[in-house]
Amino acid sequence: MKKSFSLFFFLLVLVYAQAQKISYKVSFPNITHHEAQISVTASGLGTKTKTAIFRMSRSSPGRYATHEFGKNVYDVKAFDKNNKPLAVTRIDGDVYEVKNQGGHIRLEYTLYANYPDGTYAGIDPTGIMLNMPASFMWIKGYDKAPIDIKFDIPADKGWTIATQLKPTNDPTAFTAPGLQYFMDSPTKIGNLTWKEWTLNNPNGKTYQFRLAFEGQSSDSLLTVFAGKVKRITEEAQAVYGELPEYDFGTYTFIASINPWVEGDGMEHRNSTVINIPQEFDGSNDLLGVFAHEFFHCWNVERIRPKTLEPFNFEKSNMSNELWFAEGFTQYYGGLLCERAGVRTEDAALENFSGLINTKVNSQGARRYSPVEVSRNAIFVDAGVAIDRSNYVNMYSSYYPYGGAIALALDLELRSQFKNLSLDNYMSAVWKKFGKTEIPYNVDGLREVLAQLTNDKSFATSFFSKYINGHEPLDYNSLLEKAGLQLRKANEGKAWVGNVQFNDGEHSLTIASNTVIGTPLYNAGLDVDDEIISLNDKPLRKKTDLTELLKQHKPGDKLDIEYDHRGNKTSTKIVLGENPAFTILPVQKADPGALEFRKKWLGAKRG
Repeated sequence: MKKSFSLFFFLLVLVYAQAQKISYKVSFPNITHHEAQISVTASGLGTKTKTAIFRMSRSSPGRYATHEFGKNVYDVKAFDKNNKPLAVTRIDGDVYEVKNQGGHIRLEYTLYANYPDGTYAGIDPTGIMLNMPASFMWIKGYDKAPIDIKFDIPADKGWTIATQLKPTNDPTAFTAPGLQYFMDSPTKIGNLTWKEWTLNNPNGKTYQFRLAFEGQSSDSLLTVFAGKVKRITEEAQAVYGELPEYDFGTYTFIASINPWVEGDGMEHRNSTVINIPQEFDGSNDLLGVFAHEFFHCWNVERIRPKTLEPFNFEKSNMSNELWFAEGFTQYYGGLLCERAGVRTEDAALENFSGLINTKVNSQGARRYSPVEVSRNAIFVDAGVAIDRSNYVNMYSSYYPYGGAIALALDLELRSQFKNLSLDNYMSAVWKKFGKTEIPYNVDGLREVLAQLTNDKSFATSFFSKYINGHEPLDYNSLLEKAGLQLRKANEGKAWVGNVQFNDGEHSLTIASNTVIGTPLYNAGLDVDDEIISLNDKPLRKKTDLTELLKQHKPGDKLDIEYDHRGNKTSTKIVLGENPAFTILPVQKADPGALEFRKKWLGAKRG
């Protein structure tokens, strides 16, 4: 009897769950003025639900700050299953309450969208870009309900649709298993050119890759470009030893490379949106973002931090692990381009120099750990504010900062542990947390390093010093193993600090915060101060300062006159030397070092 009741209850719940369904319909009657008409129908809500809460998201997967998408939704109306109007009450800026009538509600609204990138949305007669959180209201509490969506696109356009949503027999209709997947599935509609290839996994499964391209290009040029992207996908696969099991067997590069889009690159589970605001020329310079975003289909989409799982669409999403999720991906973006043969070694070394300079010379990395700067993403990741900040003195981007840590760990593993590299570490993290889709934390990453090296003390020390701490790293010693060396990029040249300047009629204005420890900061100058003269020579333009500094050397002490909010002040400034480094090959490096470098930077695909 007990067993029969349990089975009955299970079937009842199953039927009830299956009855719940969310359906979207999108049309574009006012496409010239960047508007869409969207309806969302929620059925199977149950009669016990007295009110239904519909809301727009405030954040988007791949972003960590809030974006207030609700500002572009208006003319909100609701109807029951008999098309009778229902009362709609706006209870917050992006939240609407609707009285439930018979468990069936259709909500209609107008969406304005005129910012086509990977975070917001754009609707235009030339093409449509819909990032789901920026476009679609959803019903709170029904995250698991299956979703279908129908796009009523203009019949005369001949447009196609690129998305990771599950296709149906109707090329304009798609489905998603629930809210999390739906919101992670950006959709591009337009005059798209498609290029495709396949890759095989060691287990025999074959996956299809698609480049859905929006832009002007000859077929031959785009074919060559797609071939380069393919090589990048092969090199990424070689790092982990296998591809993820892509849902529905497909991964899609949704790429708009034309002057009309806003620049962005945004990762998703089985796709990426890449917008580059320039004319397409097929150059290798465009490929870095493809490598970075594709690497994310392992690192962050499936190797998922606990702090981002599940993603919260109602607030910012703070994470301790972006130095790994984004920073290690940043490192591999450049490395994959080198291994795929679409970036020269000199360009790769220049990229690594930038990572090292972030770690060694930026104040944020000198003062705060990678974990601490990761938490600041909720303010800096395209977050919008109008007041000034002091980020230059208390924050370093987790992208290059994490990339600098990845570079150091890669060289450390190759130097200290026979036959180990960062590739082995990423593969081990994949097997423990990614393939199993078990969310990780910082301690979990440390444990994998300890298991990989069989050296718990090494892993504990590395994480204590460089992940939870911010101790300096000896990059020179690490690079020597590869026949490389760090050198000052501007040795012996006088320098006042890396700040922005605005030319003026009577003075040269400092347009950004001065940095701790630089000559201008030490002299007491800061943003908005107007430099009148240096060494008794008037300054009006940036070129005036550049020419004057050529006549001096680091350590020279000069008079500087400046105006601070109407008060003219004179003081002394001691010129410094730009601390920036560059990586150069060692002349006549020994064969062992050259072999080390080849194993590090050389192609891995078969």
